[in-house]
Amino acid sequence: MQSLNIVFTGKNQVEVNEEPIRELKPDEFLVQATKSLISTGTEGICLGRLFDPGTHWDQWVKYPFHTGYSLVGRVVAVGTQVQHVHEGERVALRLPHSQYHVVGPDEVVYHIPEGVSDEDATWFHLATIVQNGIRRAQHQLGDSVVVIGLGLLGQLVVQYTRLLGAQQVIAIDVAEKRLEMARAHGATTVLQMGAAEAREHVLALTEGKGVHVVYDVTGAAPVFSHALSLARNFGKIIILGDTGSPAAQQLTGDVIRRGLSIIGAHDGNPPSVSTDHAYWSHLRMGELFFTYVERGDMHVNDLVTHRFAPTAAPEAYRLLREERATAMGVIFDWQEL
Repeated sequence: MQSLNIVFTGKNQVEVNEEPIRELKPDEFLVQATKSLISTGTEGICLGRLFDPGTHWDQWVKYPFHTGYSLVGRVVAVGTQVQHVHEGERVALRLPHSQYHVVGPDEVVYHIPEGVSDEDATWFHLATIVQNGIRRAQHQLGDSVVVIGLGLLGQLVVQYTRLLGAQQVIAIDVAEKRLEMARAHGATTVLQMGAAEAREHVLALTEGKGVHVVYDVTGAAPVFSHALSLARNFGKIIILGDTGSPAAQQLTGDVIRRGLSIIGAHDGNPPSVSTDHAYWSHLRMGELFFTYVERGDMHVNDLVTHRFAPTAAPEAYRLLREERATAMGVIFDWQEL
């Protein structure tokens, strides 16, 4: 039995190939993919090698690179010792874009509720990345917030902060379509400009003080210093966009002079499953996201702009390289095979 896989074989090189599927061990099960979501920022950095030598990106991305980490599928075979999943069940997994996966006992399995579609469920991993950052901010009711960068993560930041009762959510991006989406999902003000031009506008909206929390979700190193200028005294800057050039992120006098807090939030921070010291694991945050979607508190279905058959993966990634501003959620539909 063969599995179709999407693989980065070199810088800006995408191939779709077949690899054999090994037989199941008694404690493993087999998943057949139905949908998977491209993490446009992360996968774009990996494909284009848009990172400096010696960074954690450089240690991670080795070609051939099996890309992707937000996959939804159906269990089609179960080993004799497996009890936590059943044949026919829908699950979400932090696994690459592949038609089939043999899933071992150490893999965290996200069980998808009946009221959540396969497409909506593919957002689970990005939703937990963002939720981790939201928790690090320790928001209070009535906070004012700036979100710089309205890609996939930025759109989710807007929704989460509104759920937490933010009084103002100011969305900043150069792409008009992204700002329209942000406004439709809870942004109270949108500013079509770069972060470098936004300071006077943000001050005018906040009685000259700046906001309580600034989210830099761009992954662009030059944005960091401008993000510092948008926070009020003793405000917080959450670095949620992981840049490939961290040495280029420049501190300014705002940090010490105005008592700012800079908080990094990476997907590797929370544990995969809950412990006595960390209740909000990846798994629990994913389950909470499903709850929000199922009861209509969050919406991701209207953030999907493109759907591709997996065999069209080279075209999908070309689109993201050359026309990224036109795309938001990009889904591979494995049911088209």
